[in-house]
Amino acid sequence: MTNQAKLRAVPVDDRAWLLAALGDALKGGAPVLPVATGLDEAEVQRLQALELPESTAVLVRTSGSSGVPKAVALSAEALQASAAATHERLGGEGQWLVTLPANLISGLQMLVRSQVSGIDPVFFDAPFEPHAFLEAAKRLDHERRYVSLVPVQLIRLLDHAEQNEEAAEILRSFSAILVGGQAVSLSLRQRAHELGIELRRSYGMTETAGGCVYDGVEIGETRMRIRGGEVQLAGESLALGYVGDDALTADRFITEEGVRWYRTGDAGELLGGMLTVTGRLDRVLISGGINVSLDEVERVARELPGFDSAVALAVEDEDWGERVLLVTERVSADAGADDAYAAADDENLDQAVSHALRAQIGVAAVPVAIHRVEKMPRLAGGKPDIEELKRKFAH
Repeated sequence: MTNQAKLRAVPVDDRAWLLAALGDALKGGAPVLPVATGLDEAEVQRLQALELPESTAVLVRTSGSSGVPKAVALSAEALQASAAATHERLGGEGQWLVTLPANLISGLQMLVRSQVSGIDPVFFDAPFEPHAFLEAAKRLDHERRYVSLVPVQLIRLLDHAEQNEEAAEILRSFSAILVGGQAVSLSLRQRAHELGIELRRSYGMTETAGGCVYDGVEIGETRMRIRGGEVQLAGESLALGYVGDDALTADRFITEEGVRWYRTGDAGELLGGMLTVTGRLDRVLISGGINVSLDEVERVARELPGFDSAVALAVEDEDWGERVLLVTERVSADAGADDAYAAADDENLDQAVSHALRAQIGVAAVPVAIHRVEKMPRLAGGKPDIEELKRKFAH
């Protein structure tokens, strides 16, 4: 069955309208399409012409980090279940500082949580910069304060807070800081712990109405399993499916013994009931007959000075078939670079990362080249723009 109500396209920069439309949709009103600034009108009209699954409350376009964006239909029940599970895990409802785009599930879910709790959110308007973020945080007036960030934002805040006690105190005032969208390195978690910041690692995606696993443990009614090395998720926060792509819906959402599972495409392990995501199943290259996970390369590299933002790409190689190529953002000495970074030149840093990759993963993980960019290209949600990096370097 389909949802016959007209899909309501709402610009994300019209916040009063977006909040009102979202509140209506959560109560059974017209479904909402949060529209990012610059989204082509023809694409909006195309989405509005599609038949929606029954019970659709929100249609969310994915970030496109793995290629072409997909349109995901979410019910009010899934969104509200996710919000309730988050507040339960974090210790109660609170006020959210909205720092991520509301057209993506990461930002939209902060609005849903605000609608469910009845506590008005605070919006962070400026381009992300630590001083501006901390000023916005001062506008929060609820005793419980929350924010959701991506790793690159957290890195910039920690760089500043390690040099500024007032900044550290503001970060400590948050009841929880969720970090998701990418893997959070051990060194990053240690830095947050040393500052006394309540960090929570969030794992989830648009297809699960946002984060559904915190610090490796399910929230709410979420269930986890590993099949063929793939992380699969079930629970009341699952999406209805992909609009306009029945084949993809059937492939990614499967039902076994009465339980509906979402096949994430992520590789992972369950150890002692805790989930460790090791990377994307489709981000594996074969170099000299050896499988190398690009996500594992990034994990090792990001633990080293100067490589916090490292992105690993696969490039063709005449002798080995494929090789690893690293791209990282150059860090200036006045941007919070640590002593190990400031004391080393690029050649020494490159040798250090190559040695670490050889020792921890193997010779096939050693990069054939390392490129430094002044600014890493990123998607709206903060993830590195892999496709743009491929066009520039992997040819």
